[in-house]
Amino acid sequence: MRAIFSLFVMILALASTPRAGAHEFWLSPEQYQVAPGAPIRADIRVGQNFKGAAYSYVPVNVARFDIVTGGVITPVTARMGDRPALSMAMPGAGLIVIVHETTDTMLTYAEWQKFADFVTHKALPDALDRHAARGLPRTGFRESYRRFAKSLIAVGDGAGQDHAVGLETEIVALANPYTDALPAGLPIQALYQGAPRQGAQIEVFEKAPDGAVHTIFLTTAADGRANVPVKPGHEYLLDAVVLRDTGNDDPKAGPVWRSLWASLTFKMPE
Repeated sequence: MRAIFSLFVMILALASTPRAGAHEFWLSPEQYQVAPGAPIRADIRVGQNFKGAAYSYVPVNVARFDIVTGGVITPVTARMGDRPALSMAMPGAGLIVIVHETTDTMLTYAEWQKFADFVTHKALPDALDRHAARGLPRTGFRESYRRFAKSLIAVGDGAGQDHAVGLETEIVALANPYTDALPAGLPIQALYQGAPRQGAQIEVFEKAPDGAVHTIFLTTAADGRANVPVKPGHEYLLDAVVLRDTGNDDPKAGPVWRSLWASLTFKMPE
């Protein structure tokens, strides 16, 4: 009975995971380079500044969870409560892309400043004018949000290439951090509904081997591309957010905003 109660509490906690401010969601592999046949283990994390709690696998919160390699999609097999959420072995060598999409979650803004801080931090300042133009209240309105996370792992030689995997919004690595020379940084492209996102803010969290985290902000060009400066032995989390109207201007009828969060993690070899 105690175990059932604990699992119920965990599900409730996950279903109501806070996204106040700018809490990122990402996939956190235990190792970014593994031998063929070795287990690939990765946590689901929510937090800030590349630091956050690891969450267990709860099917009701997952819309998609796959491993993509060489164009082949393998659904992740996991059981309720698994932590890490991913623990699978891949027999062949190559670059694998872990793909995770959450189900929708709702957030109610009780304070205007939290919404203002969020859209300012994510470089979405026109949202404040759009909010006012729609005649929306400054408190008591809701936002629905969904997360789209990817992570790049090298199995064996790590040869291969990331590509668009059909997420509503995603960040695609246009070079392989494990095999390619990157003197100008890692080229990436931000996509929304399959099209390049011009002027999108990419927040880059860089974690050094000693755990120190440094953050920079990039803006994508007309083709949705940007170059991410990288250093050997450093781990990276890239984050980009889309915010759109829901078409509903009645706060009592449902959410008035919808945000879509894309993340990508990888680690440069030593």
